[in-house]
Amino acid sequence: MAAPTAPAIELGHVSKTYAGGVRALDDVSLSVEHGTFLAVMGPSGSGKSTLMHCAAGLDSPTSGSIRIGEREISGLNETRRTELRREHIGFVFQSYNLVPALSVADNITLPLRLAGRAPDREWVRTLVERVGLADRMSHRPAELSGGQQQRAAIVRALVAKPAVVFADEPTGALDLRSAHEVLGLLRELVDELRQTVVMVTHDPAAAAQAHHAVVMADGRVVERLYRPTAAELADRLVKLGEV
Repeated sequence: MAAPTAPAIELGHVSKTYAGGVRALDDVSLSVEHGTFLAVMGPSGSGKSTLMHCAAGLDSPTSGSIRIGEREISGLNETRRTELRREHIGFVFQSYNLVPALSVADNITLPLRLAGRAPDREWVRTLVERVGLADRMSHRPAELSGGQQQRAAIVRALVAKPAVVFADEPTGALDLRSAHEVLGLLRELVDELRQTVVMVTHDPAAAAQAHHAVVMADGRVVERLYRPTAAELADRLVKLGEV
């Protein structure tokens, strides 16, 4: 199979203005190549969450173009955006969003069942073994540690083989050790499986696990760093806070 020629995600001159004239995104252009781990950082109100919501099809931009691979998504209605998210996008949230009454196995395959698709059992087994949950499949979420719950959420995000996984503060509810393990796992999945991941985070140490990081302020991308260090990212955020 030929390698994809289009970027995994491409935003062209995207703006988002909410009621009352609040401009959350201001002419943002950004390209994310396949197999890339990108961190999006910025102070509160910088537009990083709005960027993720628009890029992931959770919200529509006011103007501009957003493409997931070859698919233009910026003009889709809510029904089509829902289909896009179900078929092509994975999500990892800070709060895990696992269903308490279901086993780990059923939580992992729930999105596929809701879409009327049969899971690829070999792929599920590969992912579960990769994240170290093979002996936890019959457990309920309450029987797992926070780190294990987030690993289950990562498998759930990957089980449909999405074009992109969006991670929203995925380590925000974890202790330092579990956070380090989850971030290392995300980076390994990108490097080994060529999965594209976009992570929104306020934590410079978390963002330093990514290949690239973009720093946002006032709805704009003000800098893009390659192979960033936690110290570099922390310095950028401090300087933005001084403006």
